[in-house]
Amino acid sequence: MSARSRVLAVLNKQKPDLVPWFGDLDYWINALNAQGLMPEKYQGPGMFQLHHDLGVGFYLQGYWPFQPVYDGVQVEQEIGTDVADGYIRPIRDVRITRVKMPVGELLQVEKYLPGSYCWAYQEHYIKDWRDLKAIRYWYEHTFYQPDYGLAEARYELIGDDGLVLCYLPRSPLMEMIAVLGGIQAVTYAMTDAPDEFDETIAVMEQKSDEAAGIALNSPAECLMIPENLSSEVVGKRRFNQYMRDYEERWNRKIRAAGKYSFVHMDGRLKGLIREVASTGFSVLEALTPAPAGDLAIEEIQSWVEEDTVVWGGIPGFHFSDMVSDQEFDRFVIHVLEVMRSQPRYVLGVADQVPPGTRWERIHRVGQLVEQYGRYDR
Repeated sequence: MSARSRVLAVLNKQKPDLVPWFGDLDYWINALNAQGLMPEKYQGPGMFQLHHDLGVGFYLQGYWPFQPVYDGVQVEQEIGTDVADGYIRPIRDVRITRVKMPVGELLQVEKYLPGSYCWAYQEHYIKDWRDLKAIRYWYEHTFYQPDYGLAEARYELIGDDGLVLCYLPRSPLMEMIAVLGGIQAVTYAMTDAPDEFDETIAVMEQKSDEAAGIALNSPAECLMIPENLSSEVVGKRRFNQYMRDYEERWNRKIRAAGKYSFVHMDGRLKGLIREVASTGFSVLEALTPAPAGDLAIEEIQSWVEEDTVVWGGIPGFHFSDMVSDQEFDRFVIHVLEVMRSQPRYVLGVADQVPPGTRWERIHRVGQLVEQYGRYDR
């Protein structure tokens, strides 16, 4: 069976020959490209061949299949500058985004971290509750248009090696926490101006629904809400207050459209996994087991709905050389022993293969699946 036929079997409650193995290589690939170490044949569209040659099913990198269009809003991005000795010099590792509106301006500052090949927020758009008015104006004057080209092209590019997946918007609360404000500013805004905070959430949800409707009609067979949930950040009360309705509503619509719904839940699990699973997702993706997470791999099935697919299992740090080859094999074999017990699992990374991972270790997973991931007949 191919990688695609295996994962579709699990998604359709059938038993394939082997546990499907699908890994998120995006972070690792970006680091190799940044270092100039990626072989030419694997650059650009060659990343699909890279997945094939490493024996890793493809499903990410996903993307938002819609583009924002602004009315009365200017979004400008620039490289930061520094003044020294009377000269203005660009700081190429600082990225500044300004959102200019009649009601004011929002500012976001990001810094590139060369050691980890990623951007980190230094300053968020939301500093305190007084920025909520500008956030509402921004969303009220944002509209969306379809952007389906990449999803259409990927069916031929991926072939039997994977799935085509696109994103819905995050729920408004997680968009605030993950992108707009960070947990501290959002918590203070929620406390200092609860009515205005709820009004802002309502505006964001209306616009999120518009974008989600476009994503629903995309060619993608799988649709993910990339919440990046961790239960020490969002507890049961806030989840039920601000997130449950959004996730339940779009899970119903995705299923009615004959597609599979995913949620990205890559943090601590115990405090929230039952609530998230109960909203009706087809797949809980990037689940991180112990020792990195707070649930052993064999415990997870008893915490979720019976028909929920569990996707994840190998913590990202296991791919680093901090874990020996022998320990890596032992851990993956144990995970496969659990996963081959019933066809409701997809072996994946929780949540990404990190920069610096040896090619041989990624390839090793497929070898272990062939040897230890066969279902008992």
